[in-house]
Amino acid sequence: MSDFLSVVVPVYNEAPVLSEFHAQMCEVMNATDCTYEIIYIDDGSTDESVDTLNSIRDDDDKVAIIELSRNFGKEIALSAGLDHARGDAVIIIDSDLQDPPELVHTFLREWRGGYDVVYGKRVDRRGESRMKILTAKWFYRTLNYLSDVEIPEDVGDFRLLSRRAVDALVSLPERHRYMKGLYAWIGFPQKSIPYVRQPREAGRTKWSYWRLWNFALEGITSFSDVPLKVATYIGIVTSGVAIIYGLFLLVRTLIWGNPVPGYPSLIIVMLFLGGVQLICLGIIGEYLARTYQESKLRTLYFVKGYHPASSPGQVAEPE
Repeated sequence: MSDFLSVVVPVYNEAPVLSEFHAQMCEVMNATDCTYEIIYIDDGSTDESVDTLNSIRDDDDKVAIIELSRNFGKEIALSAGLDHARGDAVIIIDSDLQDPPELVHTFLREWRGGYDVVYGKRVDRRGESRMKILTAKWFYRTLNYLSDVEIPEDVGDFRLLSRRAVDALVSLPERHRYMKGLYAWIGFPQKSIPYVRQPREAGRTKWSYWRLWNFALEGITSFSDVPLKVATYIGIVTSGVAIIYGLFLLVRTLIWGNPVPGYPSLIIVMLFLGGVQLICLGIIGEYLARTYQESKLRTLYFVKGYHPASSPGQVAEPE
């Protein structure tokens, strides 16, 4: 009996490239001699992505489409895809053709060799600015320095997950989901496969620097409490310096008297302490906001429409 595979593809305004991506993906999957389904998750696209996906599904009975009720973000779209995937192994890949579909053959070989998570590691990122490459490099290194869980560097969502790895991810209840961290957190045998990431086939990236900054905050606050500890240490050090400085002023006044000048230094100290306090409050606020969001226990997403695959290889639909 051949393996049944699920391919999870998050989509947000990718109409120009979807047809070419699907053609290449099908060519690769047909060469695996496995039964499979391709699950496209439309994350509230505002272009013709849904129409293009429906046309693809009309011509291919192995295609399933999940339409989310609005744009929830890529991490949630991936979670929706994993919730609906029923394959013995699940392949996650973006539709922009920056990640080579043919690497799936290597993923499958390593999975059959005993690895639960096989992921692509970017050794070169063509078509991306030096600034983006540099910031990504330092972000992953900073995150690993702060986190208790080692998160692979220069790695995206392109990977294969075994059934038990998918079940472990689906069982996690958290609402703020930094998927790259969760892939590492669940453990299980994992292996990296180096590859060269290509420029986008069409369209443009949805990741502005502002979104990347917020994404970085999500990753750090989800997998590290070091910033909170740093805030505590800053407070302790600042208080210690203030006490020492106060004793110095007391001794100086007792010995030489107090000539009153010192307004500039007083303002500098006040501004410095005020800045430190605001920074620490901001760090605490980031964690508090995430705790508040988690405490609401809201559903991760709402599905506007679910169109399952109808191929003979399709397993029973989830209830």
